Amino acid sequence: MANIRCVKGMVGLVTGGASGLGRATVERLIQNGASAVILDLPSSDGPALAASLGDRCAFAPADVTSEADVQSAVSLAREKFGKLDLAVNCAGIAVAVKTYNFKKDLPHSLEDFQRVINVNIAGTFNVIRLAVGAMGKNEPDADGHRGCIINTASVAAFDGQVGQAAYSASKGGIVGMTLPIARDLAPMGIRVITIAPGLFSTPLLAGLPEKVRSFLARQVPFPSRLGDPAEFAHLVTALAENPMINGEVIRLDGAIRMQP
Repeated sequence: MANIRCVKGMVGLVTGGASGLGRATVERLIQNGASAVILDLPSSDGPALAASLGDRCAFAPADVTSEADVQSAVSLAREKFGKLDLAVNCAGIAVAVKTYNFKKDLPHSLEDFQRVINVNIAGTFNVIRLAVGAMGKNEPDADGHRGCIINTASVAAFDGQVGQAAYSASKGGIVGMTLPIARDLAPMGIRVITIAPGLFSTPLLAGLPEKVRSFLARQVPFPSRLGDPAEFAHLVTALAENPMINGEVIRLDGAIRMQP
């Protein structure tokens, strides 16, 4: 199996890398001998996390929707670690609002809808388009492989619930662009894959009351619990190492199908 790749020695850029799924991904990359650049907001725990993970980790303060911010994060990866092999898009936001509130006679805020679309879809695409410029400079391996992009969608892309119009639309957009971008980048040997997580124990869910969290956990057929961010990170490294997985969306969800 000469073509199986190894995470050890890779250089990864992880957006939303200071918390939740992104943080678990950064920690696993470092544990497995890779180097990582944490791309997250200046207000995040990124600087402290990078310092605690040592020399193979750096922090790039950035907003994923900013061309200049993301370009400087990509440049930091190349300057500090010599290359960029992997970009993992974990940055994302959510709102929970119905399309129309008939009690208050109030439509969903257009501004909120646009903000979720902008961060989740345009932010993901911004990172992809700039990261692959650096990956294209890599020497291809025997397979012609130069790099890998891993995006984060959600089961909400397929089973959107009440109040998830904006969030589901944004995650559906990430799902929808996976194959065309994989096709765009195939001649350069850069793969594009999307993970659609189910219910994971992240800061996004941590804000909910314990009663709600345990109710949600019981909805997962098996294992009947919230996902551990380390399980997401495990899949990221498996995908980075397996060169045949490309242009695909993988549900990581314990077989859950969300109810309305």
